[in-house]
Amino acid sequence: MVLKLTVADVMTQPVLSVSAETPLQDAVKLISDHHISGLPVVDAAGGLIGELTEQDLMVRESGVDAGPYVMLLDSVIYLKNPLNWDKQVHQVLGTTVAELMSKDSHSCRETLPLPKAASQLHDRGTQRLFVVDEARRPIGVLTRGDVVRALASQQGL
Repeated sequence: MVLKLTVADVMTQPVLSVSAETPLQDAVKLISDHHISGLPVVDAAGGLIGELTEQDLMVRESGVDAGPYVMLLDSVIYLKNPLNWDKQVHQVLGTTVAELMSKDSHSCRETLPLPKAASQLHDRGTQRLFVVDEARRPIGVLTRGDVVRALASQQGL
């Protein structure tokens, strides 16, 4: 029964992390290579200090202006020359995680009951909770997908 499960029962381990000094290109590669939507950012002691998400990496957030465009039959037609974006994209990818990370990461302890964790995911409008130990070091991650898979497995789906 899902009500009896805790975060520890369904969280994903191990969790990948980056430091604030990590080059943004390296973090982007981790996110892409491991098909994840966010990374915890840790300090020198391994404690959680923030997170870097796909949303942080979105073109809109990075300062790259794609310019006006028109959608036609599921195709994007740019009204400005996209070749001019190259310099902006290079500048963005040359930065560090610290320049784009969010400092208010969402976290919980592994003993938290799964229904409470699901409520936190919903109430905070986040895709993930980083599971931390007493020293706030990430030991796992709980995603919305983990919660759904736990519900499905308990239902025999």
